[in-house]
Amino acid sequence: MRKPKMKEAGSDRLFTIVNYSVLTLIMIIVLYPLVYVVSASFSSSSAVLSGRVWLWPIEPTLDGYRAVFKNGMVVRGFMNTLFYTVAGTGINLLFTIMAAYPLSRKDFRGRNVFMLLFVFTMMFNGGLIPSYLLVKNLGMIDTVWSMLIPAALSVWNVIIMRTYFQTTIPGELLEASQLDGCTDFRFLLRIVLPLSGPILAVIALFYAVGHWNQYFNAMIFLKRADLYPLQLILRDILVQNEINIDMLGDAKTAAARQGLRELLKYSLIVVTSVPLLVVYPFVQKFFVKGVMIGSLKG
Repeated sequence: MRKPKMKEAGSDRLFTIVNYSVLTLIMIIVLYPLVYVVSASFSSSSAVLSGRVWLWPIEPTLDGYRAVFKNGMVVRGFMNTLFYTVAGTGINLLFTIMAAYPLSRKDFRGRNVFMLLFVFTMMFNGGLIPSYLLVKNLGMIDTVWSMLIPAALSVWNVIIMRTYFQTTIPGELLEASQLDGCTDFRFLLRIVLPLSGPILAVIALFYAVGHWNQYFNAMIFLKRADLYPLQLILRDILVQNEINIDMLGDAKTAAARQGLRELLKYSLIVVTSVPLLVVYPFVQKFFVKGVMIGSLKG
């Protein structure tokens, strides 16, 4: 038997209308720039420069994407970035788990001292030049390790994961496993990690986005172009298409270069954003659970 619908009061109906209106407006504000960038990347340079692109592509063309992928280094940069993202995220998760789990255990002596040392590094750091000298003295300049080791651990992510372990993994599980003769490493691998899927997905996403968008460390530590990540290669492509003083004498060449530069700008945004946009829906359900840790207990 179906339950009768409760009649909605006038004030509740007004609140619903206002709520949906505001959310719809926010959705349009957020989505429109994304739609515009995609449309502009598929439009002609003249349409983009004249401001005729508003919603749909005008005079559709793939010139921008042809200019991007015509450079052979783009594929190489994509593979480099993919390697840095996968390998770097794996290293990040390993070190984060190794730091967060002991700090979450109440029977770990001195954990407050270690936590203080971790937090201290968030407030103070050596700076750019000492960091460069350290990486140089370790022999990692111009190697893939310079893209992985300096960013191997984020203290903020350690704090998040430690909080998750403390609030989600009951102490009774540890006591029961110890009575059965389970070691700490086995407890971590067989019980803690399988129950920590949401936080692992969230932290992995945080690290992966950071590695995918990384270019500053590459500018400092890498000299070989075959090791450049995608972001740095695309930046070089964009810089190469800047208008310089020598082109000002030829108005036609300057206009064509300016139009190509505008197309490149939007095409590069799409090329670098699509992979993460494709991955995000697969971790969204874990992301919502993971970011809400500690928000509600009952």
